Amino acid sequence: MNTFSKSSVLMLILAGICILLAIVFPIWRIELDAPQYPEGLALHIYANKMGGDVDIINGLNHYIGMKTIHAEEFIEFTVLPYIIGFFGLWALFSAYKKSKRSVLILLICFALFGILAMYDFWRWEYEYGHNLDPTAAIIVPGMAYQPPLIGFKQLLNFGAYSIPDIGGWLLLVGGILIALVYVLEAGMLNRFIKNTAKSTIWMIPVLFFLSCSPNGPDPIILHKDTCAFCKMNISEGHFAAELITTKGRAFKFDDITCMAAFKQENSDKDVKSHYVHYYLGNNELIPAESAFYISGGTLRSPMAGNIAAFKSETEANEYLEKTQAEKTDWTSINQSK
Repeated sequence: MNTFSKSSVLMLILAGICILLAIVFPIWRIELDAPQYPEGLALHIYANKMGGDVDIINGLNHYIGMKTIHAEEFIEFTVLPYIIGFFGLWALFSAYKKSKRSVLILLICFALFGILAMYDFWRWEYEYGHNLDPTAAIIVPGMAYQPPLIGFKQLLNFGAYSIPDIGGWLLLVGGILIALVYVLEAGMLNRFIKNTAKSTIWMIPVLFFLSCSPNGPDPIILHKDTCAFCKMNISEGHFAAELITTKGRAFKFDDITCMAAFKQENSDKDVKSHYVHYYLGNNELIPAESAFYISGGTLRSPMAGNIAAFKSETEANEYLEKTQAEKTDWTSINQSK
């Protein structure tokens, strides 16, 4: 006789509902960010259609030789709602039957479906990003415009983000719940805890430390990276700065005041952290909020911001006298125009 705990039955029902809801909500989204589109552009990919700024994106793609995107050209939009619906109903059926075998087969099939779907999405991106019209208005030799499968990628002056949307997260939650039910009902969790608890207990402090460690800045490459505000090549690192958004994108600047001005012109961007170059260091970025600053005097930065950052107040005071500069602080810099 098949017996499932009430929690497993509820998780399977919830998994089925999550998977079925993914038919309604957008599964994936590709966001495009560029100076000429301060509010950004977005392509929403549903199970049966595309939404968002499709027409504008198609217009931009025309200039670089990419094919226009039309939902009717994709057979995936015809079959995908039925496939997702089938998995959702299968999860509900497994909750009714309370069968570990059914849950295991569902888990394997759903995982294979996810892998094949991601490969198909990558193949679609590759085809559109590489098969370009040789007579396009804008041709950059050797340049391809394939968006990232997931994460961020710079495409000319556009920053492209590829991330799951509501429907994608619902599918992921559904898959995790199905896996959790099988692990619980097969007794795998108890055996795993019993066999590995003693040997892995030492890893807890390490994992905690790693999870709490902040992501550092992206190193600035002199004579290659470009200031995101003034568009000048960054050739003098001692006055450089960097801003990282909550999405993980790094904007680099050749002058600390360029970063402040960039923030004012792009107030819609959610900033995660600010970094400034340690004046006495060699390509060493330090948190802007904890640095000590001096400005003016004989300091000469690329865009005449003339602000230098130090790790300690003692260093700042020493160079304050050497450069005949004045003290300033991060609050004043951050609010300057």
